[in-house]
Amino acid sequence: MNDNYKILAVFEYSTEAHVTKSKLDSEGFKTLLMDEKTIDTDPLVSNAIGGVKLLVHKDDFEKAATIYNEIRVYQKDENGNDLFCPNCNATQILIAPLKRKNIFYMLFPFFEKTRRICNNCKTVF
Repeated sequence: MNDNYKILAVFEYSTEAHVTKSKLDSEGFKTLLMDEKTIDTDPLVSNAIGGVKLLVHKDDFEKAATIYNEIRVYQKDENGNDLFCPNCNATQILIAPLKRKNIFYMLFPFFEKTRRICNNCKTVF
């Protein structure tokens, strides 16, 4: 990876990455995609290699992160309503990474309870 770039976001598929890259490119940011061709060749390896990485020039990283946080898709409840953080009442809720704290959850991650994380204050609930 080029030392002048930082990873802004990781996507499962390249099409998702291209939409965000296009928005940032139109705003004048220098962006790159990493592992795009590998995942396009075999989408089943996306989780194994960590997805398609969207890189932004490190000088523009903070401004690009602000734009990305405005356009990204946040979690909704089953009725399509916004979810609210219990700590700061923000609606910028994402799925939290899995803990996989024991071998059972490593082998069967779909049994682990879904947790959410507030993108604003980083509270996990």
